[in-house]
Amino acid sequence: MATSDASEERLALFVDHENVAIGARDIGYRFDPAPLLEALAERGRLITRRAYADWNLFKDDRRGMVDANVELIEIPQRSDSVRKNAADIQMAVDAMELALTRDFVSTFVIVSGDSDFTPLVGKLRELNKRVIGVGLKGSTSAMLPPACDEFIFYDRLEGAPRRQASKEPAASRAKKKTSGSKAASAGAAAATGRGPAEGSPAPEASQEPAESKSSQKQDLRKLERVITRTLAGIQSSAAGSVQASNLKRALLRKDPTFNEGDFGFRGFRELLRHLADNKVITLTDGSAPGDPEVDFPSTPRDEDVAFDLLRSTVKELMVELGGDPPLSGLKDQLRKREPEFSEKDLGYSGFLQFCKAAVTKDVVEMDWEEEDAEYYLYVREDGDDGNA
Repeated sequence: MATSDASEERLALFVDHENVAIGARDIGYRFDPAPLLEALAERGRLITRRAYADWNLFKDDRRGMVDANVELIEIPQRSDSVRKNAADIQMAVDAMELALTRDFVSTFVIVSGDSDFTPLVGKLRELNKRVIGVGLKGSTSAMLPPACDEFIFYDRLEGAPRRQASKEPAASRAKKKTSGSKAASAGAAAATGRGPAEGSPAPEASQEPAESKSSQKQDLRKLERVITRTLAGIQSSAAGSVQASNLKRALLRKDPTFNEGDFGFRGFRELLRHLADNKVITLTDGSAPGDPEVDFPSTPRDEDVAFDLLRSTVKELMVELGGDPPLSGLKDQLRKREPEFSEKDLGYSGFLQFCKAAVTKDVVEMDWEEEDAEYYLYVREDGDDGNA
């Protein structure tokens, strides 16, 4: 019996590695395929994975690519000729060949910020292929994103790894209630445990707290977070309802070893009913019998409590620092007050998204400081029109 859905998207990944590796390095990141592959798993089944480069120039990147099951296409650069990127040409030829010979491939993922790939994108769309572009913010040609059906900025993906920062930006925003002295900046760094720019233009670098031991309840809690994060990813990339069967396929694409039986459930629907009973998700009858539609509750579990925690923490830090606390390290401050806090329990893919939702709901305010390359949060007091 066939296990794949005819309506399921089938993706082919083509990576212009030199372009994205150098682009990532220039803005303080390291290109690792893992965060991208996780995002693509929410969009469909990945059929082909190829990365093109002179791999002698990118020896440090080989292991990550191989571990991600990406086929490395070697395109050596000739030292006796003008440096013309032969990798681009080979990548375009291979993509067109696949489009013409593999009708079942419905979506092409072109990882590059180079405008030279715009004609390729146009031809693929003429062949009725959906095209997802991937590039780096600031190093992607303005011509490429509008040509694609969807464009993903790699540095906005959760888990995109940063390189070791040479220095930390100054907390110059910590001056709202003081003269902005060095003491205030030092206090901000100490009080927030400031490290890499968590939730700056890129997703936060902070990971879930390490568990000293594993238990069935902890494992189930982690599973809840994976399911809510996957559901949110599917909803953000596709219109319409999410069926339980589609959700499970996405989970299996992320982790082929996933089995609800490992958590004590006799079937996937039993797992979903457990989550629905705990108000993590909602289930409604779908178009196919036995395949319910999955969604988030209109008011996710504990969302108001989480927003109240964020607001009170920001207010406390404003008094303690004498200024607005930076986003970097703020998640750690919330966890000092509530160790079980995780925005993923509420369906948010990252802490920055959670904070932006809080701004939308008028829980807190948040401004971007270009000089520091940092977000700062604050609570507007009643009667404060922001013009002081």
